Amino acid sequence: MLEDLTTAASSPTVWPAAYPQGYAVVDVETTGLARDDRIISAAVYRLDARGEVEDHWYTLVNPERDPGPVWIHGLTSDVLEGAPLFEDIAEEFATRLEGRVLVAHNAVFDWQMIAREYARARSEPPVRQRLCTIALSKELELPLPNHKLESLAAHFGVVQQRAHHALDDARVLAEAFRPSLHAAAQGGVRLPLHECRPLTEWTDRAVPRQQSSYGAYRPTSWRPARRRPACPYPNPGRYEEGKPLKQGMRVAFSGDTSIERDLLEDRAIEAGLHVATSISRLTSLLVTNDPDSGTSKVVRARQYGTPVVDEAAFGQLLGDVEAASEG
Repeated sequence: MLEDLTTAASSPTVWPAAYPQGYAVVDVETTGLARDDRIISAAVYRLDARGEVEDHWYTLVNPERDPGPVWIHGLTSDVLEGAPLFEDIAEEFATRLEGRVLVAHNAVFDWQMIAREYARARSEPPVRQRLCTIALSKELELPLPNHKLESLAAHFGVVQQRAHHALDDARVLAEAFRPSLHAAAQGGVRLPLHECRPLTEWTDRAVPRQQSSYGAYRPTSWRPARRRPACPYPNPGRYEEGKPLKQGMRVAFSGDTSIERDLLEDRAIEAGLHVATSISRLTSLLVTNDPDSGTSKVVRARQYGTPVVDEAAFGQLLGDVEAASEG
């Protein structure tokens, strides 16, 4: 059936030389969406350069904590109790990813969860680029009612059997990605590839195992709030290129960072900066490694004319922050 649907997007005579040589279509199920959450199952479909399936792999992972919303993913503590820890499957997972572009639906989420797990295991995943199928569907201007996986699957006639099961979600995505890839190649579309920056530093805050029944699960009941001290310095205004940062400047962060985000924010606060959670006209600087992304912070920074620097430049600026002006 899928073959018939992709006839119009068949392999072009000359495949784009700039396209990757292989892909790893990934889906992970997790205990939740926060930085403290853990992977509880993972699946990888390895595809060749033209999106044909080479093999697939699936594993459960013991998160050593409450599994979270069981009614969504169906994985209870009893099911996960005998599963391997992430550090036990990290090497096998890495062999599935090595030398390939990581492909996922909302890829930044899957990548961040994977990067955090490897950071906890004091290792790095062998992934250098990722491709989000939501971004690709936008590049192809597919007539989708929304950006859910089920809508992308329905567009290409792919039948989903077990939603929120990592193996079936990865299968569905692999089957929908292949015709998308061929359509992109046929139309000469530049693939929306983004750099994957592994976490180089990590601190894990203790998260207690939830003892209450699954029916009483509340995401906020076990995630520790992180209260940051108020910045004692007035905002001196926007950062100006070529000049140092000044204590009191409002700094916001967006996207992946190679240093774990909380650590980077802690360093900014220690230097006397105000870490902002959103962008406004008062924001002095946005730090992002992906200034071309369409995140709300990047879009607002563009609207307000907020200066933007990458993580490396920000790290250098942190080394010489100018003292606040005396009142």
